[in-house]
Amino acid sequence: MPYFSPMPLKYFFSIAMLLCSVLVLGQDDTGNEDNVIQFSGIVVTGDSLRAVPFTNVVIANKGLGTTTDYYGYFSFAAELGDSIIFSSVGYKRSGFQIPDTLEGDKYSVVQVLNSDTVMLDETVIYPWPSREEFKDAFLALNLPDDDISRAEKNLDPDVLYRKMMNMPMDGLANFKYNMQQKQKQLYYTGQAPPIQLLNPIAWAQFFKAWKEGKFKRQKR
Repeated sequence: MPYFSPMPLKYFFSIAMLLCSVLVLGQDDTGNEDNVIQFSGIVVTGDSLRAVPFTNVVIANKGLGTTTDYYGYFSFAAELGDSIIFSSVGYKRSGFQIPDTLEGDKYSVVQVLNSDTVMLDETVIYPWPSREEFKDAFLALNLPDDDISRAEKNLDPDVLYRKMMNMPMDGLANFKYNMQQKQKQLYYTGQAPPIQLLNPIAWAQFFKAWKEGKFKRQKR
């Protein structure tokens, strides 16, 4: 039969104190759970109430927190009485303190951030050290005659007008026209659109197109 030596008394007291400390810590953690809440909300701008995405929402002096999503929404676990810091590029930093007298386990807020606009002074960069030297060099500039005649020909008002009338619409012009048509449809949603038969402007455009021969049948 094996023989076990009795445990020294000092080791027994050490193990007992360790177990007591573990129990005390467990009780403290359980007690702090009553102060934990689900803190959520949305961050918007102060002028237009638009969502501010990717805003930093951090608990002060703890380094814990999260960031808002694309719609400005956030949600994370916090404790009663925590001070929350909201910060985003282009906006002034704002703070909020969670009340320590809440009875529920959830709390929501709508946090407003104001724009932080910095107006910079105008800066003009010249290829010469001073404005006077630039003026002298510009007045002394000698352009060849062929360049001047080419510029005058390209800037002729009649030539520019013909190019404008014959040039098709680009992507930006097509986009604006499409948005105008969509806006017109939304404006008259739920009601009858106006009758163009009594529109004098439409009649003027019709007569102008008729005189220009736009309604003639094209010969193949």
